[in-house]
Amino acid sequence: MRALVTNDDGIDSPGIAALTRLAVAAGLDVVVAAPATQSSGASAAITAVREEGRTIVERRELPDHPDVPAWAVRAQPGHIVVAALTGWLDPAPDLVLSGINHGANVGRAVLHSGTVGAILTAAVHDVRGLAVSLDVALHPTGERRWDAADDLFPRVLDLLLDAPPGTSLSLNVPDRPAEAHRKLRHARLATFGAVQARVDEVGPDGLRLGEVEVGTEPEEGTDGALLAAGHPTLTALRPVAEDEGRLVPDWLAHAERVRA
Repeated sequence: MRALVTNDDGIDSPGIAALTRLAVAAGLDVVVAAPATQSSGASAAITAVREEGRTIVERRELPDHPDVPAWAVRAQPGHIVVAALTGWLDPAPDLVLSGINHGANVGRAVLHSGTVGAILTAAVHDVRGLAVSLDVALHPTGERRWDAADDLFPRVLDLLLDAPPGTSLSLNVPDRPAEAHRKLRHARLATFGAVQARVDEVGPDGLRLGEVEVGTEPEEGTDGALLAAGHPTLTALRPVAEDEGRLVPDWLAHAERVRA
């Protein structure tokens, strides 16, 4: 089975090296394609840097896996996934693995994550995807535990491969040794993420958008609360879909009367 490994932290990030190591150890046929530079907050954007209409791609050699084909792409993760699934890579990947992200992807703020955007883009093409994120503080100190997902990854991968095509799973892992983890828990999304954007400065020539850690406690049983308590969390996500129950016939009839 062929797996595309990507992320939004960039091709040179330690997280993508860790996820590549896990994918290779799982026996997958791995190809790595990730943004050439930091692309956090890209969501499922398919923008790219182009020259004469062509997305700029550079072949890379991964220090720990020189035999794994790898490319640095001047594009967002969503663009990379679309290209990989629609003619760039031959054969096309059977699944998309995204991460390991430097920072948790929890709450409804996952909408903005390029790491999560990659697997939701894959889902639109009926391809399974797994996003892996490490719960790192906004301003961390010390060393990161990039091996924190080692024990969890094989189990979650098996679960993903048994799931229907187009399944998207988001795994968040505490930044601590595996023996310090509590039980893996299924979790619903918290109202907010671990970090929120805010306007820090407004001037005559523009504004500056910054990030702050959310000060309120997440709701009990949500991904944010369980992760804070030391549980790795697993959440199934779905891409954009119509909400059949939102517009009811009575509303539509009322709208027609108002327009008349």
